[in-house]
Parts: sequence; structure tokens; C-alpha cells
Amino acid sequence: MNGVKKLIMLGTGNAMVTKVFNTCFLIELPDGELFMTDAGGGNGILRQMELAGADYRRLHHMFVTHGHTDHILGAIWMIRKIASLMNGGKYQGQLHIYCHDVVKDMLEKMCAMMLKKKDLANVGRDILIHEVRDGEKVELPELTLTAFDIFSTKAKQFGYRMVFKDDGLVLTCLGDEPYNPQCRQYVEGADWLMSEAFCKYDDRDEFKPYEKNHSTVKEAGELAQQLGVGHVVLYHTEDKTISTRKREYRRECEKYFSGHVFVPDDLDVIGLVRYKF
Repeated sequence: MNGVKKLIMLGTGNAMVTKVFNTCFLIELPDGELFMTDAGGGNGILRQMELAGADYRRLHHMFVTHGHTDHILGAIWMIRKIASLMNGGKYQGQLHIYCHDVVKDMLEKMCAMMLKKKDLANVGRDILIHEVRDGEKVELPELTLTAFDIFSTKAKQFGYRMVFKDDGLVLTCLGDEPYNPQCRQYVEGADWLMSEAFCKYDDRDEFKPYEKNHSTVKEAGELAQQLGVGHVVLYHTEDKTISTRKREYRRECEKYFSGHVFVPDDLDVIGLVRYKF
């Protein structure tokens, strides 16, 4: 898949999984640059990067959706790793991290408390933490990203709509909570929808997704169908059914969605193409 956009799933599980890594992913652009979304809950992110064959030197942009442990703690390890590379002359350019105000404050405080002085010196100079507001656009060489509030009922959380400049491909990341109709403009007609699906609808009594403000595969499929999405990627799942997850989640989603369904395992690589309606 050289020369095309790729989705690299570093992790696919929810906060308390032990058989897979927490949900986070890379988007590899045609020029080889990497864009990271979240980083999981610890230094396991370094192992996932290594297993994926991902080159830190090609990572210059990162989006952190919210401050829950399974999304933000790995970001500190990424900052530490890249700061170390910078100090050793092995990283060129800057790392830009995009997030809302609450996450920005958390990251800055954690950096101040946890990083060594020489690594911390890079924060604010070559490692830049940018606050983005609801509806704000970020222009990058190959894409335009629009951040949006998902109206979380738990902790403030942002998603994004990413539009590629070469072919107009649209990818929307909804974060890890159910869709709110106020976000319709960012989801409708997307070629790719990154959607949490805590468990199958048939397993809702066992995993209790609604009590945790999560959705099931059924709701993810219905949403994708309703809003004219081309491809749906299901993640942030339970891991008790990991041996059958890929097959059974796809089967349930396809009952409600006529587009393409992806249920990735950790480290799966998916080529991103436009959907032909």
C-alpha cells in the first residue's frame, strides 16, 4: 500500500482491556508522514509503535481527544520519547499536539511534574501543545482538520473531521462515546467513520455499554447507514470475545449498514480510499 493513505490501528480496546492495547491509531499520509490520534494508557504505546514499524521521526502531528487515562497517559511517553530523540539530534522539525483546553492543561502539568529537565525544555519550543476550540480548523500541508465537541456526558471530549486536499477523502473520528445529533455536519457523508462499539447489541446485558455511556455495534451500524457513511471502523471494544470479535461484530453491523465494515485487530493496516456512492 505504498503511496496511499493508511490507517494503522495501534490499539482497539477500551480502558480496562488486557488482551489488546487501548484504542489509538496512526494515519500514514502518501508522503510517509504520520498523524497520531490518542496514545493509549501508558508506555505500551512505545511497543505498539515498534511492532507497527512506525518511525517516530515521521510523526509531527498528534490529536488527543480527551483526558481519560486510556487516551492521555501514552501521550506523555510519546512526548518523552520524541524529546529524547530531539536531544540526540535524531528528530527534525516540531511535534504539534492538538487538543481542547482541559487536555492542554493536563498535558502541560504532567510534563512539568514527570519529565526530566532536559526533555521538558523541548515543551513549548519544539513540542507545541495547541488548544483547539469547537469548530476550529487546523490547516496541514495534506489535509484540513476541523475539531468538534462531541458533547460528552462524562469528560470534555473532542472529535475531528479530516478532509484530504488531494482527493477530498473525508475521515471522521467520533471519539469514544455515542454520536450526538449536534455533530451531524461533521459525520454526514464521511468516507470513513471511526466509531466506538463497546460490544454487540446481543451482549448488552453482559457488558452494560449504556451504563458507561457507550454504544453497541448495532447503533454504530445504524448511525453509519443513516448519515450516508461509506466505511465504518469499529473500535474501543471489550476484549472478552477477542477470538470471535472480528467475525461477529462485522456480522451484526452488516445487518444495519450497507457500506463497508472494518473490525480491526491491533496493528491491522487499512488502506483509506474514497467511497463511491
